[in-house]
Amino acid sequence: MTRALITGATAGIGLEFAHQLAARGDALVLVARTASRLDEVAETLRAQHGVAVETLVADLHDPTQVAVVDARVASDTEPVDLLINNAGYGIGGDLAATDPEDEQKHLAIHVAVPLRLTQTALKRMLVAGHGRIVIVSSVAAFTPRGTYGAAKAWGVSFARWANLSYRRRGVTVTAVAPGFVRTEFHDRMGVDVSGIPSALWLDAPTVVRQSLRAVERGRSVVIPTVRWKIIAGLARVLPDALSSSGQFRSR
Repeated sequence: MTRALITGATAGIGLEFAHQLAARGDALVLVARTASRLDEVAETLRAQHGVAVETLVADLHDPTQVAVVDARVASDTEPVDLLINNAGYGIGGDLAATDPEDEQKHLAIHVAVPLRLTQTALKRMLVAGHGRIVIVSSVAAFTPRGTYGAAKAWGVSFARWANLSYRRRGVTVTAVAPGFVRTEFHDRMGVDVSGIPSALWLDAPTVVRQSLRAVERGRSVVIPTVRWKIIAGLARVLPDALSSSGQFRSR
């Protein structure tokens, strides 16, 4: 039986990972900030799929609480075989106008926290000779999209290197880089997405289903759906002024 630890597990892509993994019989360790939502999700998954679900209430902006999650990743008791670094959020692109502390927290949630949990998971998984690590990135990683795109680009670059380095030793690292996904993400970010064509939107079940297939195959990067693979490919070769066009507008 596989046991997966998912950060940001009560909404969006993280919640969908929890549902699809539970449906295939995996045990779960769910991490999120809000205890009530964690309990609700855990009870639903237990009732629907009969799997073991452990919960950890943790604000990943707090180093002390990150340490608690890190200790769970390191534990040899009911070990984690699949780590999904999903927690994250967007922030406005105007660095001259954002709060420096907000930028530091944003960087930490997308880079410092996944790096710490991944390093801890790697140490235990390499000893065991098997394991899977996922970093949820974004197609924004391939475009000039402010500090959000820059942070997401770290996840893609890191996964490519780490997968190359550790796959032969039984541990794979995969960056998931979806396009626009219908979740709470953009509402929380406070941006206007009304101008985005409906054809560009993905649903979370499709993103997670394709991502899990890529994880099982040991891929370093997965961009769900053909249309977004094409868009990401074009973004890499177009001039920056074109690939950055269509930036979100704050509400």
